[in-house]
Amino acid sequence: MTSYEKIAMTATSLGFTRVAEMLGIALVQPLFSRSQLGPANRIERHPSAEIRSWTAQYMPDDSFRGHFEFGLKYERLNFEFFSRVFERIDPQEIVAWVNDSPTGAYARRTAFFYEWFTDKTLDAPDTAPNVGYVDALDPDLYLTATEPTNNRRWKVRQNLPGLRSYCPLVYLGPAKARDWIYDVKAGVERLNKTYGTDLLLRSSVWLTLKESRASFAIEREQDQSDRVKRFAAAIGELSGRMEAPLEAQGLQTLQNAILGTAVLRLGIRQSPVFVGQSSVQGQVVHYIAPAAQVVQEMLQGLRDFESRTQGQNTVARTAAVSFAFVYLHPLSDGNGRVHRFLLNHMLAADGVVAPNIIIPVSATIAGSPAGRAEYDRVLESFSRPLMRRYEGEYNFATSHIYPDGVHSDFNFTADQDAQHAWRYPDLTVHARYVSELLRTTVEHEMALEAATLRDNDASRDAIKQIVEMPDPDADRIIASLRSNGWVVSGKLRRDQPAIFAPEGRLHHLQDRIVDAVREALTRHDQPKK
Repeated sequence: MTSYEKIAMTATSLGFTRVAEMLGIALVQPLFSRSQLGPANRIERHPSAEIRSWTAQYMPDDSFRGHFEFGLKYERLNFEFFSRVFERIDPQEIVAWVNDSPTGAYARRTAFFYEWFTDKTLDAPDTAPNVGYVDALDPDLYLTATEPTNNRRWKVRQNLPGLRSYCPLVYLGPAKARDWIYDVKAGVERLNKTYGTDLLLRSSVWLTLKESRASFAIEREQDQSDRVKRFAAAIGELSGRMEAPLEAQGLQTLQNAILGTAVLRLGIRQSPVFVGQSSVQGQVVHYIAPAAQVVQEMLQGLRDFESRTQGQNTVARTAAVSFAFVYLHPLSDGNGRVHRFLLNHMLAADGVVAPNIIIPVSATIAGSPAGRAEYDRVLESFSRPLMRRYEGEYNFATSHIYPDGVHSDFNFTADQDAQHAWRYPDLTVHARYVSELLRTTVEHEMALEAATLRDNDASRDAIKQIVEMPDPDADRIIASLRSNGWVVSGKLRRDQPAIFAPEGRLHHLQDRIVDAVREALTRHDQPKK
């Protein structure tokens, strides 16, 4: 138990924390805001939570109504919490609230949320027609739908980003505190000004292959050269050019492009799935994906999330769609690669980068142990608490053959309860991670590749000012001199005897070539990370 959890348990709880205590609610994704009574109003910030202390004058009535309104006013929202609350709360409590406060914004929002999450109608009259509309979600704080619809019953602008079947939540924070969101478009434009469009496009060709190799390295399959080339081709041909990659036909196109035709299973899975590994003790389960029975409707919810948020912040949208996809794990095979494909596709589809420019995020992830560890940490921000909550709720027993032909003995006994978390993940951490990932990739990985190409071009031109030769020969000379500290190796003497062998007819040009290459390669400072 962390220090802030201990603090919250020993103090008088307020807001959503108090509601959870009243209703006996245990969450997979803990409440980010924990309010408590204290001697002064203050906020203690932690990486995954904030402790908000309030003086006695803020103490609400110790009831569902009092504390839920307090939470709506002052705390970050948690849709898994809402889903569990409205499953347990006596609807008459909300009916009484709206009857007592028929024009109150918080009563109306609560009634709206109840009906939206439960798909049930409260036994209460509609809001009077002369009452003004309020937002369901604060669009200045959260990723919301671009075109809200009016809920006339409660006079609430329905701007939730997804559907009841699947609605991730991303907290962006107030506009003045959004400097954490990387401006990808501006970053790529700076590269373009520094290195030029032609150089950036040429480097993108190599980065596409590098991205493919790195994506397979993340899957521990980097030695599959044909599959690497196939995935690289899929990125190059389809990224930013698919109208509906999340539709059934689009996903099949992606699977065929990524996996090829010689694959055992294609399409949406119809069997249980978990992410794990085998050990001497048996299977180790790291994550359990949503049950096959709900995959189709949740996938539709993800499609609607992508559609409803078009025009909103691209980094947040990209993070939410790509990570929501991998948690949903809807495909029989290829989920991880499609997840990373979506990271590039969304940027191009939103017009942030051109379709022929690849942001090699996988190369950044797989490029260092720290990069891989950070990627795993972000994935585990949802999977680890899910597994802690449902430890002991799964087993390997009788094997079944499922409609997609999968033989599985995996059995998860808490499908119904887990849907509160599966359907309503908070992906704020993922948005922050993707923002920093894009910043590092553009400003280091892409800049370094463009600089390498620029310096190689300059070196090649310098050689050809001295002696004419084909580009591949010049490139081999450059690579050898660079890797050997400007010393002519025995291999280079054998490969290019006319220049580097003592008896070569152009041997008198050797020193000029070495000096020219060294000058060209050291002329520019390497881009700093």
